[in-house]
Amino acid sequence: MSRQSRTDWWRDAAIYQVYVRSFADGDGDGTGDLAGVRSRLPYLADLGVDALWFTPWYRSPLADGGYDVTDYRSVDPAFGTLGEAEKLIAEAGELGLRCIVDIVPNHVSDRHPWFRAALEAGPGSPERERFHFRPASPEPPNDWVGEFGGVPWSRTADGEWYLHLFTPHQPDLNWNHPDVRREHEEVLRFWFERGAAGVRIDSAALLAKAGGLPPMAASPDHPFHDRPELHGIYRSWRRIADAYGAVLIGEVWLPDAERLARYLRPDELHTAFNFDFLGRPWDAAELWESIERTLAAHEPVGAPATWVLANHDVTRTVTRYGRAGDTGFAFERKRFGVPTDLALGTRRARAAALLTLALPGSVYLYQGEELGLPEAEIPRELIRDPMHARSGGRDPGRDGCRVPLPWDGAPEPSWLPVPEGWAGYAAERQAQDPGSMLSLYRAALRLRRSFGDAGPLVRLRPEDPRVLCFARTGRDGAAWICLVNFGPDDVAPPAHTETLLASGPLTPGGLVPQDTAVWLRA
Repeated sequence: MSRQSRTDWWRDAAIYQVYVRSFADGDGDGTGDLAGVRSRLPYLADLGVDALWFTPWYRSPLADGGYDVTDYRSVDPAFGTLGEAEKLIAEAGELGLRCIVDIVPNHVSDRHPWFRAALEAGPGSPERERFHFRPASPEPPNDWVGEFGGVPWSRTADGEWYLHLFTPHQPDLNWNHPDVRREHEEVLRFWFERGAAGVRIDSAALLAKAGGLPPMAASPDHPFHDRPELHGIYRSWRRIADAYGAVLIGEVWLPDAERLARYLRPDELHTAFNFDFLGRPWDAAELWESIERTLAAHEPVGAPATWVLANHDVTRTVTRYGRAGDTGFAFERKRFGVPTDLALGTRRARAAALLTLALPGSVYLYQGEELGLPEAEIPRELIRDPMHARSGGRDPGRDGCRVPLPWDGAPEPSWLPVPEGWAGYAAERQAQDPGSMLSLYRAALRLRRSFGDAGPLVRLRPEDPRVLCFARTGRDGAAWICLVNFGPDDVAPPAHTETLLASGPLTPGGLVPQDTAVWLRA
């Protein structure tokens, strides 16, 4: 059975993240849009992915990149129309690409009709019960710290406080209110009925808040992270998703793999992002520990693992792996002016691509990773990301990984400045180069699909700290081996194997150099 016809396609899918604002510009105004995405659907089909995940395209003031939503049932005019979104979903389906839309349930825009009604209605009104308002007082209602840093409370004109774990433009919803639950269930149905194959749930572990919003020190559990009440919400969502044959994918940032797995029980989410793997440095022992922990935590609940190297919130892989010291991702290590060896980072990113694509489960590819794009350093005066301002200017924010993609290398207007020299990364140029990052990803994704739903992972050479090597059994019964060399010395591949694909040149004698990965058939 082909992956396109399987109902459990999500268990081993390759899913491409489209950050619409920066993917492709269809009308030449400097902002990516749905027309641009539609024009590039053949590129995505040729790349070899199975599904597309779109960051929010809803009507929004774009105070936080579209994660401040005013209407979940419409498309922002900067991106197009609802009709275009429906055409995009249909056209992608004709090419074998499923579409996953982003849902933002923790908060809305301060311009959302509900919040405007709450401001107009005043203190004590039913309209304010959909949010977390607290009476006027000299100090904020508690000692919580926001997800972007700073105090997550702001005053209204009448003196009351309202909670916003992100920016003041994103008031948090009260998930104890029936209107909030009902609205989001209806939004799920709205997009499933338009052909969406699933939803990615933004900030999925933040929705529920401890009763009374207690201070951090007074709460035995975290007052707004990973609350037990969340599981009931996602059970109700799962019933809706199952009725449409759709998938629920959670953005769940949790260091505890076992707690993460609780969201993946058979009646809750289908999958959740594995941020532990993304956060590990380029080190064989660290990455293998993450792989083992992840697979062990997912096995009891029967859910597939997910693997991701980058997304629209983190430093791009080429840059991260090209830095000295701990090359894993952490928000506190993002800063201006860090020396980066892009040649080293690119070599490691190529090897990481083969490692990630060889692992059992589903894999997520962030736009531009297939082009080997580095993180761009945006001049401070041109930064749009509110994370920069909320950090007092210490954090450069996330704009560096959101710069529009170079397609043909020609200069074009752009909502974020495109660095000089990026013409060399252009997709059209890389498509003609068999040694390019794009060609590597195309070859790897094609091979990965040919292996089918490969069997479980079996580690090889566990005694060798220089390498990470494992085997899986493909559809044809043959062993498929991935070997990554992290050490300074060249490494011999297992005997009696045929090389299928390598992330970089092997030695004349067929040895695998440092920071190189190879796929082999026994």
